[in-house]
Amino acid sequence: FSPQHLDDDTVSGSNWITENNVQHSLSQTAKTTRKPYCGYTEQTLSKREQAEQESLLAAIQWPKPPAGKIPFAQSTDPTHSDFVIVKPSKFFKVGDQLEVLVRMKDFQGKPKQYGGDYLQARIHSPGLKAGAAGRIVDCHNGLYKVFFTLLWPGEVKVSVSLVHPSEAIQVLLRLREERPDRVYFKSSFKSGRYSETTECNVCLPAGLPVCNFTDLYTGEPWFCYKPRKLSCASRINHAKGGYLKGLLTQEESLFFQSDVNIKRPILSSGPDSVIVKPKAFTDSSSMGRAEDPTASPSGYYYEDQWRSRTYWIHNFNKSDDITECLQGKVIHLFGDSTIRQWFEYLTAFVPDLVEFNLGSPKNVGPFMSVDLKHNILLKFRCHGPPIRFSTVFSSELRYIANELNSIVGGRNTVIAITIWSHFSTFPVEVYIRRLRNIRRAILQLLDRSPKTAIVIRTANVQELGPEVSLFNSDWYSFQLDSVMRKMFSGIAVHFVDAWEMSVAHYSPHNLHPNEIIVKNQIDAFLSYVCPLQT
Repeated sequence: FSPQHLDDDTVSGSNWITENNVQHSLSQTAKTTRKPYCGYTEQTLSKREQAEQESLLAAIQWPKPPAGKIPFAQSTDPTHSDFVIVKPSKFFKVGDQLEVLVRMKDFQGKPKQYGGDYLQARIHSPGLKAGAAGRIVDCHNGLYKVFFTLLWPGEVKVSVSLVHPSEAIQVLLRLREERPDRVYFKSSFKSGRYSETTECNVCLPAGLPVCNFTDLYTGEPWFCYKPRKLSCASRINHAKGGYLKGLLTQEESLFFQSDVNIKRPILSSGPDSVIVKPKAFTDSSSMGRAEDPTASPSGYYYEDQWRSRTYWIHNFNKSDDITECLQGKVIHLFGDSTIRQWFEYLTAFVPDLVEFNLGSPKNVGPFMSVDLKHNILLKFRCHGPPIRFSTVFSSELRYIANELNSIVGGRNTVIAITIWSHFSTFPVEVYIRRLRNIRRAILQLLDRSPKTAIVIRTANVQELGPEVSLFNSDWYSFQLDSVMRKMFSGIAVHFVDAWEMSVAHYSPHNLHPNEIIVKNQIDAFLSYVCPLQT
């Protein structure tokens, strides 16, 4: 699909905003000026919504390098940078904190004087298939502290990687604000044998007539250019259009090189592991428990099994265990392909759960599996646009909030939601609005049926290259995930921390984590649905 297939006078990725729209500041907290995000839909927020949005945006503000262009040679070089374990010879025991200091240097070997690099870190013991994520603190002077909680005995190795230098993050920020058109979408309109295809998005440049597909219930905006001859009502589907090319200047592209500065290891200048002794004679079952649900880390792998520090996860190793847990229940899975993995795993693993062919497009859905013997119904449906799926029929383009409003709920209703990856190319306000709608629907559902089990699967990390980074970087996902956790804290939903489960594991990062990780996500999910009777 290329722009030529659109109406001739539709230029794909043409200028987002017309000249007469004045730049205006986002809020008091953010200093970036940005083009107003949409000619049509200036959100009208209540005082409370406005205050929440400003505090969310303030919480994910990212440190900026000094003003002016920074030449590539002065950007962060993971090879010149290093880390040291603070007090490596200290006597460590399970439960202790381990602190690591990361020192950033540029390509000339000079220490960096400012922060804003995006790092990921984990501790692991390969022989034990054990691992946990670290908490990173930016000291804003080229130094970073990483804190780990030591949760198992043995030799524990530290790994730190530079996901993006601060100079690259500034480019990602600029793209998020100025090029929300960098992924574009299309719809086909059809009447009889005649059809037309036009470009669609959350917002389209003014100047051509558009079809307004804004949702009547949630107010979620969506627009397509109006077909020349057909009516807006003749829309038959929605699909991913494509990805814009040529988004970076020559200099900017140097900040996005696979073997140079995207997800590169930072090595230790001294020892990179410590020996951890077992806790003295205390009950091992309470090992590493934390009461605080926001504890860092939220869990860890041990022998390839994820152990949460805030609730008891039991392993559903036999399909019968899953059948027993889900007997008599309806399970609704809403979101993107990373929760479709749950549908696929459960359908493949549980013999009595048989997929009922709804004739839906492959990988798109909706999908449904049924176990008549045990009265289990498992359903998957994708979230509403923006969604970069191949082709979704118009009648199946539904918003999660509206779907939740049509669910009665109760002790035999289970709902799992994930929504993140397809929002990474838009300003964060677009995501905040979507979550606000979903949250409102969840609160109403819990109000009428408090026994409904509701689980939210977080984002996860993925493999990154120069192209993927501009559309789907872990940094974008991390920002959205931080917003999601804040917006859903304090309400009766449970989190499956797919983020830490993907960072802490030894398998290569993948947008669709491998089966071991998915199995652990399912164990965590089902442990909420069917807690152990103690």
